[in-house]
Amino acid sequence: MVSRSYSNLLDLASGGSPSFSGERKRFPRVATVPGLLSEVDDESCNSVGSDAPSTVSQERMIIVGNQLPLRAHRNEDGEWCFSWDEDSLLLQLKDGIGEDVEVIYVGCLKEEIAPNQQDDVAQTLLETFKCVPAFIPPELFTKYYHGFCKQHLWPLFHYMLPLSPDLGGRFNRSLWQAYVSVNKIFADKVMEVISPDDDYVWVHDYHLMVLPTFLRKRFNRVKLGFFLHSPFPSSEIYRTLPVRDEILRALLNSDLIGFHTFDYAKHFLSCCGRMLGLSYQSKRGYIGLEYYGRTVSIKILPVGIHIGQLQSVLNLPETEAKVAELLYKFRGRTVMLGVDDMDIFKGISLKLLAMEQLLMQHPENIGEVVLVQIANPARGRGRDVQEVLSETYATVKRINNRFGRPGYDPVVLIDNPLQFFERIAYYVIAECCLVTAVRDGMNLIPYEYIICRQGNEKLDETLGLDPSAQKKSMLVVSEFIGCSPSLSGAIRVNPWNIDAVAEAMDSALIVSEAEKQLRHEKHYRYVSTHDVAYWARSFLQDLERACGDHLRRRCWGIGFGLGFRVVALDPNFRKLSVEHIVSAYKRTKNRAILLDYDGTLMPTGSLNTTPNMEAVGILNNLCRDPKNVVFLVSGKDRRTLTEWFSCCEKLGLAAEHGYFIRPNHDSGWETCVSLPDFDWKQIAEPVMKLYTETTDGSTIETKESALVWNYLHADPDFGFCQAKELLDHLESVLANEPVSVKSGQHVVEVKPQGVNKGLVAEHLLTSMREKGKLPDFVLCIGDDRSDEDMFEVIMRAKTGPRLSPVAEVFACTVGQKPSKAKYYVEDRSEILRMLQALANASEHAAKTTPTPASRGVVIDRV
Repeated sequence: MVSRSYSNLLDLASGGSPSFSGERKRFPRVATVPGLLSEVDDESCNSVGSDAPSTVSQERMIIVGNQLPLRAHRNEDGEWCFSWDEDSLLLQLKDGIGEDVEVIYVGCLKEEIAPNQQDDVAQTLLETFKCVPAFIPPELFTKYYHGFCKQHLWPLFHYMLPLSPDLGGRFNRSLWQAYVSVNKIFADKVMEVISPDDDYVWVHDYHLMVLPTFLRKRFNRVKLGFFLHSPFPSSEIYRTLPVRDEILRALLNSDLIGFHTFDYAKHFLSCCGRMLGLSYQSKRGYIGLEYYGRTVSIKILPVGIHIGQLQSVLNLPETEAKVAELLYKFRGRTVMLGVDDMDIFKGISLKLLAMEQLLMQHPENIGEVVLVQIANPARGRGRDVQEVLSETYATVKRINNRFGRPGYDPVVLIDNPLQFFERIAYYVIAECCLVTAVRDGMNLIPYEYIICRQGNEKLDETLGLDPSAQKKSMLVVSEFIGCSPSLSGAIRVNPWNIDAVAEAMDSALIVSEAEKQLRHEKHYRYVSTHDVAYWARSFLQDLERACGDHLRRRCWGIGFGLGFRVVALDPNFRKLSVEHIVSAYKRTKNRAILLDYDGTLMPTGSLNTTPNMEAVGILNNLCRDPKNVVFLVSGKDRRTLTEWFSCCEKLGLAAEHGYFIRPNHDSGWETCVSLPDFDWKQIAEPVMKLYTETTDGSTIETKESALVWNYLHADPDFGFCQAKELLDHLESVLANEPVSVKSGQHVVEVKPQGVNKGLVAEHLLTSMREKGKLPDFVLCIGDDRSDEDMFEVIMRAKTGPRLSPVAEVFACTVGQKPSKAKYYVEDRSEILRMLQALANASEHAAKTTPTPASRGVVIDRV
């Protein structure tokens, strides 16, 4: 049952509908921003720690969809009356939510409500149905729904590119602004009722894809899930959308994003990787994207149907009577059934052409087989809908004229609205169901057909079946619909291949009774156990898991407009402020500083990797302070470092991740690890060359101590796959060599065992201690995985004899991400400002109180 307040949805629909009159009551509002937005920028909500206090203590689920699960009509007095829409998925999913969870719906009404009645309607719907209506002005709704949703998103997500003004139309920014404005109105309605500390919010479908940004902006820790009920196109299709980044970033403001199939999720993840540079990981069966310190979880589970509703309709006497009527009408003939919306993606014309081909190739079916095509009204409107209608009518007429006989039409087209029980009756009598959509997010028609073919005792009696006999059914489904992967017993077809579809239809007609029973049993077992309640329950369990650490993390918002996102950090992980480190710097005497190069002193991926004068000047200023010892730790070779930093006489250099070390300009290069030979290169290099030849954009960097395969400029997906394969290949062929094979950011590296940047930190701290200059200040900055070894060494040294008992240690990573460092800075510009502030402090101290003591600073460069 859909609603726990009623035993039968049909009783609810036919029962007394609540009406309203009299004095209107106001309900409390948490926050409301009225009016129409021409663009998105609610900066009043963009503040640190913007979570509003709770107003309701009971845990609730707020379900947000384009339409409320309600039906409306006017009574004889002209008053609006409302009842539940038992066909609405949003209502049906309540069965998967616990009894103790209150459900509130936010959405539009199908009917237009006059402005002077909207407050009364809103109050009544909240009190009677716990529904919060979003009233959208008609002109704005047309631009939002029929414009951006149906004219841009719907075709694009179904793989139709706007190649000409006739195919969907060019991108219209005013329609996009209307879409954003409506999403903002929905956000305002959620804000009226939400208790951000307790409530879960579940947003549905492509109509509301930017809503997560508005909610996350207002409530940084909101527990937010999103489920997409349409396909998500491949990156080649999606990247044509001018607002592609805005929509991706808005979706990533959710905690959990759900898709029907792995293909849709894979396309989304590919878009995030190609357009935003994000990578995903699978851990213990869960897929997650790291996004500014938050893990955005990905859920893959197809939606189910509400079996209780179908069974209640199957039990109706009207259904039984309709089944008997159809049996008489189609007596002696085999019925094949299609149920589709009249739009360009449902493939109705392709199905009709396949039927025509079947009758041509197998004339023995003429007079014996009937295709009943139920055509539901299209949800959109426009020229393409009219073209589908015209083509369908013309094809049906041609087939019936060619193959029809008196009392027999091979195709029966039903384009008038049917009641639910009438459609169910067609399912019951059909020997085969055909779904040949060219692209569809899910399509639950096959699921409904399976349950209806299972029937009940009364229908068995009407059909003349033995109640103890096994039931049977046959399905022919397009491989391009979301339910196809879960129907392994169906005949899957490419709907564009007319001959193949016709052959599948013939196979479905001649398959043995025993096989029909086996296929039906397999499908029924899946559909009956994976209903809408199972889907909703599974999604909400994952949402609860995804939001489990909300209270443990510190959050604040950054960015403007639809670029807004929330930075979530561990309580012990915080931003390193210039004031804090300068204060510590001034009161210490023996300092060690380590800095990274690519990604730290120079932007990652920069074509010109030579150090600029600003960075070199800052390093020299730090080195002039006798209290400092400065080291640059890099993955570059020693020849390059010697050339680049020849003017930095007191700067310590570490090349090739610490294999070579030089304390200053006047010293020679030393090796930290003794290696008898490099014969392993003769094994590794040919393998790397093989992958370089097959991976366009990849290169090999040969160092004295290491070999590096770089795929930064290769296709990201292909490069990543090749890197994984290369890693396995190298580990296999080098298993008996004294080397380690590691993957990094766009690289696979082979180097001697034990060589890492942590060696440099060990060497620096030990040498300073031996010279009697126990470090009381350590700064280490790096940006990638290779720098984590340095962070680990200096953090471990805090409890050992190599640091002063009062030493201040600053392990700092670039960007907010999981790290052994306790601090972070945003980007390279912040690093340079901070180092300049330290250099200025040294200059000021030298002018006021010169000190002869020397100290150590280390800089890591990759």
